[in-house]
Amino acid sequence: MAERIFLNLQGRGVLNLPAAVRRRHLLDEPGAQVELVEREGVIELHPQLPRPADQAWFWSARWQEMEREADEDVRAGRVARAEGVEEFLAELDE
Repeated sequence: MAERIFLNLQGRGVLNLPAAVRRRHLLDEPGAQVELVEREGVIELHPQLPRPADQAWFWSARWQEMEREADEDVRAGRVARAEGVEEFLAELDE
């Protein structure tokens, strides 16, 4: 996907990325940074996230809520333990 966007350079060298670009690359996330790479005649900006983008689902509010629920189940002893794969699969069949 090649999209051309022109950015205005503001005072003190500030660039503002469009909101849609920030959202698409998860740059609105706390801790997100942009890496600048300079090559001959080219300036590249690379989004750098505090966690890989393909793991963002894990950090969603809903998933974190489910993680807390699972942790509470473990603390409360609402878990089943299996000694091995066969026992686990037999438990699932019941």
